[in-house]
Amino acid sequence: MSHLFSRLLPRRPVALATVLGLLGLLAWDLTGLDLQVAQLVATPTGFPWRDHEFLTHVMHDGARKLAGLMVAALVVAVVYPLGSFRALPRERRLWLLAVVIGGMVLPAALKRLSATSCPWDVHEFGGAVAWVSHWQWTRADGGPGHCFPAGHASAGFAWIAGFFAWPAGSVMARRWLWGALFAGLALGLAQQLRGAHFMSHTLWTAWICWTWAWGLSALLPSDRHAPAAG
Repeated sequence: MSHLFSRLLPRRPVALATVLGLLGLLAWDLTGLDLQVAQLVATPTGFPWRDHEFLTHVMHDGARKLAGLMVAALVVAVVYPLGSFRALPRERRLWLLAVVIGGMVLPAALKRLSATSCPWDVHEFGGAVAWVSHWQWTRADGGPGHCFPAGHASAGFAWIAGFFAWPAGSVMARRWLWGALFAGLALGLAQQLRGAHFMSHTLWTAWICWTWAWGLSALLPSDRHAPAAG
C-alpha cells in the first residue's frame, strides 16, 4: 500500500490541481453560485430550453449513444490496437478501459444515493421543492432527488483517464485531457440549459473523474516502461 501512495506523491502538479479544484468547488458551494448561474438561463416558470430538440435529442440521447460506441471502440482497441494505440502497452490499454468505465459508473452510482433534486424541480424555477445544498445531508428538499452529481457529464469527463494512461507531458496525454474536459463541460452545459443539473453538479463530476483516474494511476507501470512522449 505504501508503494502505491509513493507512486502518487511525485506528481506534485497533479496533486496541486486536485487540491485547488476541491477548494474551488467548496468555495463555489459556499457562495451559492448555483442559483445565480441557473437564473441566467431560467425563468420563475421554468427552463425555456428544457425540451429543446438539439439539447434533448443530440446532446443528451445522441451523446449517450456515442459514449457507448466509444467504449465499444476502446474495447476493440485493447485487443486490436490501431494508430497511436499501438505504442501503448496492453496493460495500459486495459487500465484505460477499466478506469473510463469506472469513471462513468461512479458518478451515476453516487447520483442514485443523492437526495438532491434537479433545478427544474426547484421552486425558484417553477418547481415544487425548496432549494437545498447537496451537502445538507440531514435536510431533504422533498423532491424526487437523484440529481447530484451529474451522471451525463461523466460520459465526457471519464476519458480524463487517458491523461494518466499516456506518459506524463506527452502530446497524447494533453489531447486526452483537453478533449475530455471539453466534452464533459459541453454535456454538462447542455444539461444546465435544460434545467437537469446545476453547474456544481457538473464541476463535481469533473473532479470525481479526475481524482478517480489519478488515484488508480498508482497501479500503472512507471513511465519508463511506457511509449516515449510525443
